[in-house]
Amino acid sequence: MLYSMTTSSPVFGLRREIDRLFEDAFTRDGQSWTPAVDIKETENELTVELELPGLKPENVEITAENGLLTIRGEKRSERKEKEQSRYHLVERTYGSFMRTFQLPQGIDEEQIAAEYDNGILSLRIPKAALPQPRRIQINSGSKAQQGVVGRGSTSEDSESRVNKQTANSRKENSDELVGAGR
Repeated sequence: MLYSMTTSSPVFGLRREIDRLFEDAFTRDGQSWTPAVDIKETENELTVELELPGLKPENVEITAENGLLTIRGEKRSERKEKEQSRYHLVERTYGSFMRTFQLPQGIDEEQIAAEYDNGILSLRIPKAALPQPRRIQINSGSKAQQGVVGRGSTSEDSESRVNKQTANSRKENSDELVGAGR
């Protein structure tokens, strides 16, 4: 059964608050956060979109290495408390973040492109053409110079060795026949 989740549901709000509680409790002094991500696939590419409100593109680093896409950055706090004012509630998150995604096979890591617009970082990851199986033709005849496995010799060397063995066995057979006639 497929469950649908709406953002207006009271359960969703409770879950969001519980998630926030756990994030606050298990991060190092509120110095880490996780941006929301959407990943979409089309026939030709993958698209990864991250919500990075208040971040400048120069504060984000994107790397693709060995099939892993890593996005990391830092959102610095802009709060300044003065003697005349103090914060009663702070819900905006600050600190460093890192998201890592395993890229599927058939991705061209060299062609990944990134754009940043209105707090949304969009990565376009084109799919590479997967290598197609290639049919290998087998050559036959004495013109082909194919080696014998484990011998390190060519087929011509093998043929001459076989011809010598055949000639030796014919000679032995004729010697036996001559000896039998005595």
